[in-house]
Amino acid sequence: MSIVEISNLTKTYGPIRAVDDFSFAATKGEILALVGPDGAGKTSIFRAVCGLINYDSGQIRIAGFDLSRDFEKIKPLLGYMPQAFSLYPDLSVEENLYFYAGLFGLNPQQFNEKKKLLYEFSGLGPFHERRANALSGGMKQKLALSCALIHDPEVLVLDEPTTGVDPLSRRQFWDILRNLRAQGTAIVVSTPYMDEVELSDRTIFIYQGRKMAEGTPDELVQKFTGKVYRLDVLPTAKRMEQLSKIEGMSSRRFGASVHIYIKADHTIEEYLDDLRLIEIEPDLITPAQPELEDTFIQFIGQ
Repeated sequence: MSIVEISNLTKTYGPIRAVDDFSFAATKGEILALVGPDGAGKTSIFRAVCGLINYDSGQIRIAGFDLSRDFEKIKPLLGYMPQAFSLYPDLSVEENLYFYAGLFGLNPQQFNEKKKLLYEFSGLGPFHERRANALSGGMKQKLALSCALIHDPEVLVLDEPTTGVDPLSRRQFWDILRNLRAQGTAIVVSTPYMDEVELSDRTIFIYQGRKMAEGTPDELVQKFTGKVYRLDVLPTAKRMEQLSKIEGMSSRRFGASVHIYIKADHTIEEYLDDLRLIEIEPDLITPAQPELEDTFIQFIGQ
């Protein structure tokens, strides 16, 4: 049974429809990832789910409660970590935790018990007296997550929690999320990193406030249509501009190389002359299996 149920959610800001008839559900013990470019509507959805903004139409239900009528019952069930670091920079790690514990009515004994558990899984114990503004990026994110978990929420909503964090800290953060999933927490997360998306149980592609596709990462890859080739060339601005002018083919920077896309009923041989004109010889072209990022690009049309 779903603990989070969002039905036909719509949110506008003046003439802008930030969220457009958006629906999804999440169950306990699941990581659901929302993936979309900046401005796709992810933050508006998360803020609406957490009761931080009003929405125009639709329904939000958490554990069977309707957010529009039962927010006080829903509030203890939710943990929210916004995209921007929003803790008190002049307070220490422990003082920030204590403040959030007070917001949810934990008594001193409950706080001390929960604090020990949070220090253990986050590794923040040795830094409990350090001010938040003196923490590294990775430790700040772990502190923000710890504050969101102080009251044992059943649903965790995370808005790009690892953006700007080093790769090791990102890996450690996701190890924590997997442990929380194993304990039955429902986790709804947005991330710009496809390697993180691949760790989710289900993924939703969102663009201009609308759901474009939904499924497991493997299911979404299977939805790719067409053919992918890797060009072993540097994706310089000049090179990408040249490729963009080849009719019937699209291209995208892919790490230190380039992926090009053609329709399933076309062959790469049809484009070799055009590629040679921009100094890309056949030995630089390799067939590639579509990856999740390729599918995402295809669905949002960029």
